[in-house]
Amino acid sequence: MPEKAGIYLHIPFCRSKCSYCAFSSWPCRRPPAGYPAALLAQARQLAELPWSQEKKFATLFVGGGTPTIYPAPVLTDLLAGLGKLFRLDPEAEISLEANPDTLTPELLRQLRRGGFNRISIGVQSFHDQLLHRIGRRHDGAKARQAVAWARQAGFANLNLDLMYGLPGQSRRQWRADIATALELQPEHLAIYQLTPEAETPLGRALAAGHLVLPEPDLSAELEQEARQALLAAGYQHYEVANYCRPGRACRHNLNYWHNGSYLGLGAAAVSCLDGLRLVNVAAPGRYRRLLAAGRAPYAEAELLGRPAAFRETVIMGLRLRQGLRVDQLQQRFALTPQQYYGPILDELIAQGLLVADRERIALSERGFALANQVLCRLV
Repeated sequence: MPEKAGIYLHIPFCRSKCSYCAFSSWPCRRPPAGYPAALLAQARQLAELPWSQEKKFATLFVGGGTPTIYPAPVLTDLLAGLGKLFRLDPEAEISLEANPDTLTPELLRQLRRGGFNRISIGVQSFHDQLLHRIGRRHDGAKARQAVAWARQAGFANLNLDLMYGLPGQSRRQWRADIATALELQPEHLAIYQLTPEAETPLGRALAAGHLVLPEPDLSAELEQEARQALLAAGYQHYEVANYCRPGRACRHNLNYWHNGSYLGLGAAAVSCLDGLRLVNVAAPGRYRRLLAAGRAPYAEAELLGRPAAFRETVIMGLRLRQGLRVDQLQQRFALTPQQYYGPILDELIAQGLLVADRERIALSERGFALANQVLCRLV
């Protein structure tokens, strides 16, 4: 059987840039008409590789930016074009990111009819004041309406993004956001802490004292309150920042966390082909020009050695509640965590942050709550 892999498409355009955003995204009124053709041009280059021809693609994820800044026919034509170039699994998870302000009932119906079967809506909060402070274009009512429209369009697999640690966010507001999200009954929830970068507008406003973040202890309590509420509602906390109904984990992201292989199409996208990492140029204009000239759009290429690949696999896999199987690591890399990390591993186990035996290594309950600090020790 052919090995399975994923495909990621990056559409880096937004109507406006959120004040906290440090990602590769480009605000514009109208996205470039030639960008989707460039995506397919890179797809044709990659489809010619023997590596791609040996794979069956089990997931496809269109992220951004805001992919739904393009009309639905552009996005469904992209999906159809990729289906002609690659072997997509008939049961593939085909996901699309969207912001509430870009969604309409007709756009959602066209996306669902065109083959998208999972949608991830960037809600962040249902409180208008908080949304305004972080530069979001929608309000709480629009977020709730977008979810209702997605359900009416036939999306039976829906993720909501929520953020805590927002400027001025209270415990009451966070509890209300979690309650509203649960009322909407998404199959998946991603719960992120706001981590503003210094060079963003929000970072500058915080540095100038115009806005204030919640105290770290309060942010930690907000995360724990969300966890308790979601577990009580029947969700599984399967990854540090992600919750799902049973059987509804994001399969595309699971491939990342297992350090699997994937193709990355689009400006700033990354491909990982069995240890060969290819990073596309970040500027969309340069990306388009390179592909129009028939050239490869890569800014970097790196072949990961066995130790680096092992380390990445451990760090990514420990983000998952189930952790990693030692025998699979040994089979893949001819290494075990104990052989690679030695005293560091012993120290983390002694501190109660990791649990390990001959079969499995995973974060403990305490380690899961302190995941970022623990994983930094393993870099």
